[in-house]
Amino acid sequence: MASSLSSSAGFRSPPRSDAPSPSPRPTFDSDLLKVYTKTLLSTTLHSAVWPDLKERDKVKAWMKEIGDRVKTRMLEIQPTGFKYIVLTQINENLGQGGRADMVCHWEDSDVVVQEMFSNDSLICICIAFAIRS
Repeated sequence: MASSLSSSAGFRSPPRSDAPSPSPRPTFDSDLLKVYTKTLLSTTLHSAVWPDLKERDKVKAWMKEIGDRVKTRMLEIQPTGFKYIVLTQINENLGQGGRADMVCHWEDSDVVVQEMFSNDSLICICIAFAIRS
């Protein structure tokens, strides 16, 4: 009688799998990006002066260079497992105040890094998102 119980489907051990357990999901090191972005903004814009109307393309070039370099650094930090968004904004500094708020609903592994640079002539804000895909 005991042999018939052990051979029934309800008392068998599940088959063993030799497949490795899934690897942990990647994480993004936001501290590395924060240090890089702070240094990048200050070295790129330390002597920058808000251009006159004829040279407004300088601002576009600065924003493109900063955005591209931050995105490249993000890919170096974590090349897979994330989608990246980089927003760069440069405004003339006229002594005005400013305020911005951001609300996000996402997973714990998603990251945002924000850095600001200002001098007497301009204000630059760079926001970088790493969203796990």
